[in-house]
Amino acid sequence: MRRRKVPLRKCVACEEMIPKRELLRVVRTPEHEVKLDPTGKASGRGAYICATLACFQLARKKKALDRSLKVKVSDDIYATLEEEVKKWGNEQDEH
Repeated sequence: MRRRKVPLRKCVACEEMIPKRELLRVVRTPEHEVKLDPTGKASGRGAYICATLACFQLARKKKALDRSLKVKVSDDIYATLEEEVKKWGNEQDEH
């Protein structure tokens, strides 16, 4: 049997190529609304970020999400994303 190709995406903060399932996706919808996309299937322009606090802080400092999504990302989105990163990190520690 052939092995399936694992889709890779680049983290907007550290710029490393990482398997898509290990990253968090932030999407700008066609209505120009920015939100977290836990399914990875929402329509719109997506940006991926590692689920680590260091990458999150670097992305916020560099305004990497703003640049990637081509829109100003509000502090509310950053707060939600920070909570998700912390939650994701705790789940990874349990495994």
